[in-house]
Parts: sequence; C-alpha cells; structure tokens
Amino acid sequence: MPRSRTVALFVLVSVAACAKKEASSDSARLADSAAAASNMNPPAATAAADTAPAMTDANIVFILDQANAADSARGTLASSKGTNADVKSFGKLMVGEHHALRAQGQTLAKKLNVTPQAPANDQSETQAKQEMDSLNALAKGAAWDKAYIAYEVGYHQAVMDIATKALAAAQNAELKALIQQAAPVIQKHLDRAKEIQGKLGA
Repeated sequence: MPRSRTVALFVLVSVAACAKKEASSDSARLADSAAAASNMNPPAATAAADTAPAMTDANIVFILDQANAADSARGTLASSKGTNADVKSFGKLMVGEHHALRAQGQTLAKKLNVTPQAPANDQSETQAKQEMDSLNALAKGAAWDKAYIAYEVGYHQAVMDIATKALAAAQNAELKALIQQAAPVIQKHLDRAKEIQGKLGA
C-alpha cells in the first residue's frame, strides 16, 4: 500500500531527523543498517527533516513508545488476519517483542521521571490509525500478506533511522543504553521481514 507506507515514513522520518550531527560508533553502526531507508523518503520528508527542531529525551521516549505500540497493534492484526504461516508468525513476534520494548521504555521513563512528549506537529498516532484502517479494509488473503510485510520492511527501516538519530540526540546515558539494546532487535525484525517478503514474491 504505497500511500499509507509513504505517509507513515514521512511521519517517522520528519519527527526524528533532527538529531545532533556528531554520532558515536554505535550510531554509525546503526546508520549503516538504516541507509536503505533514505532512498524511500519522499521529498517532503527530506525538507521537513532539514527544519525539524532538536529532539529532547521526552520526545525520544514518546516516539519510541508510539513506534512500539503501533507495530505491536499491527502484529496482533497480522497474527489473526494473515494467511501465510510466516506472516502470522511474524505478527506474533511483533506483538511479543515490541510489547517488551515498550514496557522497557515505559519503565525507564518512570525511573527517570521523564514524561513522554510528542514533538511539535507530531501526527504519529493519527497515521498509525490510518494504517490500521487500511489494513483492516484490505481483504484477507495473499494481497494482504504482501501489503503488510511490505509495510513492515519500510517501517523497520525507518525505525532504524530513528534509532540512529535518537542515539545521537539522547542526553541521558540510560536512554542511550536502551536504544543500543533495542537496535539489534529492530534489525532482526527488518531482516526477517525482508526474508518473508522475498518468499512472498513481493
């Protein structure tokens, strides 16, 4: 579903593209994994990225929480609406692992007394709802499986890009550590989604 995929990537990249220019070796490693996503960004996303304000720790906590919540919700849908065994299994994986990542983030936010705060003009909740509506409207079958997995490939590429920028922007050491811990999990999801996409012939 090109429209919803483009819209979601616009939101994810535009809210995250504000990080500090300097990057640690860990963020450089993450950047390599996210490089493919840059070719998918529409011109509007690039323009927004150039003018976006710097992310605060409260913004980062919000963005990561929303990303985990949205992908967990789509995973729940895939585990029931998917028809391909790999797609259904992937959906269950998204539910379990993104729920765990979200719980870790919420626990850390509470420990640090950081209240999640949406970046200015953030539309992530609205866009997540629109994507779920699109998936719900699409008939169950092979086309649904391909659309879901194609979206997940683009989504996880964008999340890797967010993680790279968030790692450079984060001020709190524990928040940086959480991002570093989450990165291999997101990369694993991206690799698995690409593998399934190849099998589906998408």
